[in-house]
Amino acid sequence: MTMSAPLRKIVLTAHVTCSVSWLGAVATFLALAVAGLTTRDVTLERGAYLAMGMTAWQVIVPLAFASLVTGVISSLGTPWGLLRYYWIAFKLLLTSFSTAILMLHMRSIDALAGAAVHAGDLSAALQGPQRLMVLASSLAIVTLVVVTALSVYKPRGTTPWSARRQTRTMSP
Repeated sequence: MTMSAPLRKIVLTAHVTCSVSWLGAVATFLALAVAGLTTRDVTLERGAYLAMGMTAWQVIVPLAFASLVTGVISSLGTPWGLLRYYWIAFKLLLTSFSTAILMLHMRSIDALAGAAVHAGDLSAALQGPQRLMVLASSLAIVTLVVVTALSVYKPRGTTPWSARRQTRTMSP
């Protein structure tokens, strides 16, 4: 099933918008995580972790799922297909993995935001999770840039599934 050209462009625009926005939101999250980890100002530290919690739930999580869904829809409605080419399969794997890891990290993000509301001294109690947020968001940015680069460069190579399908189609 192939989408019409106008519909394909709408879905592709939605996918690119969600994906690039996800990258930008994670960059904002990283800035907040660095600020929370390095500041000596308790008010700034608390504000950073509260903003991180809100940014994660209200912006990053919806964009991660929207990017995943629009990417699948886009690939299924085009000649590229979902599992025909390695670059698309790898993008799907990275996006799915990143979304799953994000959901696992939401507990730590919630813990930091909750501690910002209730705890006295955040720095002493939560340095491990604070550092984890900097590391995780840095790795997320690298992963999202790799996914973006795959979309731009589209390395050659079809998957074995695609090769078998082409052989069956060409056989008499």
